[in-house]
Amino acid sequence: MTSSIIEQLRDTLTHLKSQQQYRHLPNLEHQGRYVVHNGHTLLNIASNDYLGLGSDSEMQAEFFSQLEALSAVQLPKMSATSSRLLTGNDTQLQALESEMQEWYHTAVCRQDMPTPKSVLVLNSGYHANIGILPALTTLPVNTLVLADKLVHASIIDGLRLSQNKLVSYRRYRHNDYEHLAKFIEQAGPTVERIIIVTESVFSMDGDRADLPQLVRLKAKDARIELYVDEAHAIGVLGETGLGLAEETKTLADIDYLVGTFGKAFASVGAYIMCDDVIKQWLINHMRPLIFSTALPPINHAWTRFILAKMPTLNDQRNHLAKLSTKISQAINQSQQTTPIRQNVTYESPIVPYILGDNARTIAKAQQLQAAGFYALPIRPPTVPANTARIRLVMNAKLTSEDCEQLIQQL
Repeated sequence: MTSSIIEQLRDTLTHLKSQQQYRHLPNLEHQGRYVVHNGHTLLNIASNDYLGLGSDSEMQAEFFSQLEALSAVQLPKMSATSSRLLTGNDTQLQALESEMQEWYHTAVCRQDMPTPKSVLVLNSGYHANIGILPALTTLPVNTLVLADKLVHASIIDGLRLSQNKLVSYRRYRHNDYEHLAKFIEQAGPTVERIIIVTESVFSMDGDRADLPQLVRLKAKDARIELYVDEAHAIGVLGETGLGLAEETKTLADIDYLVGTFGKAFASVGAYIMCDDVIKQWLINHMRPLIFSTALPPINHAWTRFILAKMPTLNDQRNHLAKLSTKISQAINQSQQTTPIRQNVTYESPIVPYILGDNARTIAKAQQLQAAGFYALPIRPPTVPANTARIRLVMNAKLTSEDCEQLIQQL
């Protein structure tokens, strides 16, 4: 690389620093509910470990004790060593898909909507969203994709990777279903297929999509398919933790139900619940699946261990809801500008404390860290301009006392 290129890169990085948008990797040591950062032990309110399972040493000890009972031959491998289409389709992975499918079927039957779905496990939520959408849009069909303005970067990248000339894209205003309906009405008769893409719980604002409203829109037009990313709702919402779709009884109406294991599940990987024909199509056309080494079987064994417990964790989900609601109410009451939420009913464990200005947001994060809380500033381009914020993330290991102390600092 030439010196001139290095200088351009250095100048651009310097500009990022001047705009308070420079990113760097933190040096962290995890100790249960806490992280050690720059020599200080801080209460972690920045991770997506919503149920606190990632720091649950007793649960981890139980998992390892189960492994100790296995013979050397039975122990899950530490690496898949190849893609699923070669030798990576381990028995742990196949069992996980079967158990996830059973979880889904139990939930839909409880809602009197017995719709068969297959499950395909993937390496990450990012792999899922950059692979599923391009694979779905390879057919020679005039397709219109309508995505919420605030969908995750991985979904945006998936849209960018969809190169079919017969596919067009529009972004509707965040959770504005009148705006979405106008786009649907404007879709002429040449449009054969409409895919609506949304998150169920949005990663930066913590608010929810109105899944019943989207289902009603779908019912009005046979061309519509629903793609819902439950990354921040799985494990957190629903009677058995199956997400917002379970809570709103819309499971059977969603064509592509995507989620991750890297947040409330405290594991790694992702999945899609869909028609079996779609699953087979993805196996044949989804590049991140075809060309990636599968995750280690030991990780799938841990995910299965958590999955078996997930329907029983309602106490943790209820405690999480109480903490999150308390923080939301406190922020709405204390902010001097327009409240970030008029509705203080529980939406999710993600509570944005929007300050707007980058420098002010960084200063507030530093104040919270000085007070013993590991809170981080979120700035553009991760969020829209002038909406820099502290992304407060509750988890079920936090106590009411922790919550009160945080409120005092806010």
